[in-house]
Amino acid sequence: MAEIPEIKLADPATLADPFGAYGRVRELGPLARLVTPGFGTIWAVTRYAETKALLTDPRFELNASTYQRLDVPEHCRKYLRTMQEMEGDEHARLRRLVSPAFTARRAAEFRPRIVAIVEKLLDELADRTDDGVVDLLAGFAGPLPMDVICELVGIPEAARQSWREYGAAIAAGHGPAFVAAVPAIMRDAANAVVGRTGGSGVDLLAELVGVHAEDSDRLSETELVTLVWHLVLAGQTPTNALANAVEALFRHPDQLAALRADEGLLPGAVEELTRWCGPQLLSLPRYAREDVEIAGVPIGKGEPVSAALAGANRDPRVFADPDRLDLRRPVGGPAHLGYGYGPHFCLGAALARVQLEVALGALLRRFPELAPVQGGACRVPDPGTWRLTELRVALRP
Repeated sequence: MAEIPEIKLADPATLADPFGAYGRVRELGPLARLVTPGFGTIWAVTRYAETKALLTDPRFELNASTYQRLDVPEHCRKYLRTMQEMEGDEHARLRRLVSPAFTARRAAEFRPRIVAIVEKLLDELADRTDDGVVDLLAGFAGPLPMDVICELVGIPEAARQSWREYGAAIAAGHGPAFVAAVPAIMRDAANAVVGRTGGSGVDLLAELVGVHAEDSDRLSETELVTLVWHLVLAGQTPTNALANAVEALFRHPDQLAALRADEGLLPGAVEELTRWCGPQLLSLPRYAREDVEIAGVPIGKGEPVSAALAGANRDPRVFADPDRLDLRRPVGGPAHLGYGYGPHFCLGAALARVQLEVALGALLRRFPELAPVQGGACRVPDPGTWRLTELRVALRP
């Protein structure tokens, strides 16, 4: 058996270029060991085919060990177990009840409301520049997902600033603000659900309250609140995806010029940018329910295995010239795995795609001379998420 390569997740070289690091070990074999300071070793599959197999293999499960246990007050603990943590029939039941509210068709119907949110944020962005320079992350990419979620759920305008602050705290992923935000979101989500008991309105929450009231296998109030607060937790992905996309386009001026010249490239560009620089580097770890093998390597019962999406999405066995950013990559080829795969495929993927397409298109249209500021892109040394803390740009409308 060939020696299994290792990736040290705290290595500065890995943190600076995870796509290169995973690419190198991927070409040595489909399995690697991730060495994590303080957490021991995690197995990782590095190739596309093995990643799809892992994400659909019932011998591996998401369980309580997969997630950081949040310290919340006793009355909030019933909301901690989200659909993402469920498996089998339990997961399938909830997915069946809520999926109709998250289809591509519903996301398309919601598009005009996203357009309005994006245009308002860009108006505000233009007003907050300092000598023409502004932080695109703080002023646009950061608040966008939470504003969309508030519109989606029907949060009143007067309460939305608090929800924006929750979103910023959740996106940071740690610290006192994060700890305080979680129970506050749960509280406000519970209030929103109680306030919509009649199922009136045209937003997602009204629809889900209708499911709660009408379906014979109805959503419980706890399940409704858990879904709403988990939308906040999981719904921050477009922040990092949008910032990464803009930064990548700055580094590839030929691709930026092509997109500026032809907005028809936007749908494919969003997919290619998600493949090439998507924020999720690693999937949540899954635990072996029994002794299994991956590519001939024995994995013991209870051992964690993650999917190295950063490697799989650039697998040359699947994508031609995979390390090249190509916004004209043919449509209809193999799908990237940026939103996962299988039963736990991201529920909000269609909504995220519409957000990214609308936001990127409007940004380039409103500011045709948008340009990077030297030293304006600061990246977080995060082994799990490819993300920026700052992206200062010159607007030049």
